[in-house]
Amino acid sequence: MNNEKYIDALKALAEPHRLHLFWLLTHVDQRITVAEAMDVTKETQYNASRNLKMLYKAGLLIQERVGKWVYYTLAEQQQAHWQSLIESVKALPANDFTELSYLCRKRLAMRVDNQCVIGPNSDEWLKITAQSK
Repeated sequence: MNNEKYIDALKALAEPHRLHLFWLLTHVDQRITVAEAMDVTKETQYNASRNLKMLYKAGLLIQERVGKWVYYTLAEQQQAHWQSLIESVKALPANDFTELSYLCRKRLAMRVDNQCVIGPNSDEWLKITAQSK
């Protein structure tokens, strides 16, 4: 067992923005780009990218580059303690993440052939979020 990696994962999830992102990834069952994370979490590119990278370095996510986009998705965990950690995050009350889930569904619906094609803060995204207020 790699205790240091597990401790890194616990530390990564102790930060609320990373916990929110990770919770989201446990529920959407899709990969997400930095641009999509920026729009959904309303964070800057630096913060969204940093948070995803920290979850990746902690062994919780995997990266996949497709064209100009880097997609992040849940890393498959084989060990029971890692699976329990993921399940405990997944079990957090959904009502704490209502807006985040709503924004994520809207943002992922903008994909073409399940690929991100629109950068962050696009006019189209701003129009969609303005309509939902």
